[in-house]
Amino acid sequence: MAFTYDVDRRWLTTAIDLSRLSPPSPSHYAVGAVIVDRHGTALATGYTGESHPAHHAEEAALVKLAGHRDLDLAGATMYSSLEPCTTRRSRPTSCTHLILTAGIGRVVLALREPSLFADCEGVRILEDGGVAVVEHPGLGDLVRDVNAHLLAPAV
Repeated sequence: MAFTYDVDRRWLTTAIDLSRLSPPSPSHYAVGAVIVDRHGTALATGYTGESHPAHHAEEAALVKLAGHRDLDLAGATMYSSLEPCTTRRSRPTSCTHLILTAGIGRVVLALREPSLFADCEGVRILEDGGVAVVEHPGLGDLVRDVNAHLLAPAV
């Protein structure tokens, strides 16, 4: 399957919709994530706080794939409404590191992480690790809306 602008936009919108399920919190962003295989089939989804208050969206999605050793994630795409984190207060491993360890070959995001909680270098670290990163900043306002309890709207 070819991952076109429209295909990416559709899956990224799904990730943003998932982020709306995350309970608003003063201590973290509401984020959604979808992992899609090379054929365009969703393998797993997640959102911040889905199964544990400290779980990030990317982590929640990746946990659902644990034990599936036959999956080749090199051709998979992780759609995340927000740039995967590189620093975590609540867990020992960042989402960026989890993505690299899982072997996911491509990440698509709508908004780089604002520096409210921590500096984030997810895009750079993923690209340095050989992951193709695609940004769709046109969807960034939707992510800001979901996180309006933390972020002022863009001007």
